[in-house]
Amino acid sequence: MGPRGTGPRVHESRPGLARRDGQVRAVTRLLPDEVPVALSYQGTTQAVMMASPADLEDFAVGFTLSEGIVAEIGQIESLDILHHDQGIEAQIWLAGDRAEALSARRRAMVGPVGCGLCGIDSLEEACRALPVVPDAALRFTEAEIGQATEALRDHQPLHDLSRGLHAAGLMLPGQGIVLAREDVGRHNALDKLIGAMARRGIDGRGGAVVLTSRVSMEMVQKTAMAGIPMIIAVSAPTAYAARLAEEAGITLAAFARDGAYDLYANAGRLGAARPGPEGEHTDVA
Repeated sequence: MGPRGTGPRVHESRPGLARRDGQVRAVTRLLPDEVPVALSYQGTTQAVMMASPADLEDFAVGFTLSEGIVAEIGQIESLDILHHDQGIEAQIWLAGDRAEALSARRRAMVGPVGCGLCGIDSLEEACRALPVVPDAALRFTEAEIGQATEALRDHQPLHDLSRGLHAAGLMLPGQGIVLAREDVGRHNALDKLIGAMARRGIDGRGGAVVLTSRVSMEMVQKTAMAGIPMIIAVSAPTAYAARLAEEAGITLAAFARDGAYDLYANAGRLGAARPGPEGEHTDVA
């Protein structure tokens, strides 16, 4: 695939009818496109995901890391993006020991019905043990956290065209959003970000993942696998995601909008005090 944003079209112009205040008029809008992307290892497909056809090298690397197929990017021996009539294939070849581990993982899968989590086929894998992110003081100011999702908007050129894509960004203290990726799928956007970080040698320790979406357990899992100690999201976390973030040592900020946010896990890293007597949260430093 060519440079970022090139290759298959990410948007398609489509005619439609707009109804406003009882009136109907013809419109033409750019709609975000999605294509099936097969992730194959050693010549065998592991998962097929619907994704935006941009930054697919980042996607393939990020998925491979966040799903624990490899522990570091150096264990990926080669990566090719192949375009077929039916979709796109990310053809990945792994170092010998990782290829053997993946083969054993496939043999352990029982039954043809998956649980819907990135191509895995067992409850044990869905609830896999996560590495605990090393404890470290987070040096974000209250303003940085409260304005993080607004700052991410400046890094969403594809969303600006169609208003239909999610984004995931890496924010570093005092530097703002230093890297971001977009996709129709929130999980895919995060995988693309993780892959882009790995390919560029960017260290996310001490930083935060900023999301345009709600926070599911999968988003926490992927963040933990990347070793990033904080998530800042514009929307809500699930209760499971909040519990998992607490266990994984990830500070979880949600409902981050208009300078305000809630903290649901590991708030102590930010020096957050207990709620006041009327349930109002005190400022965090």
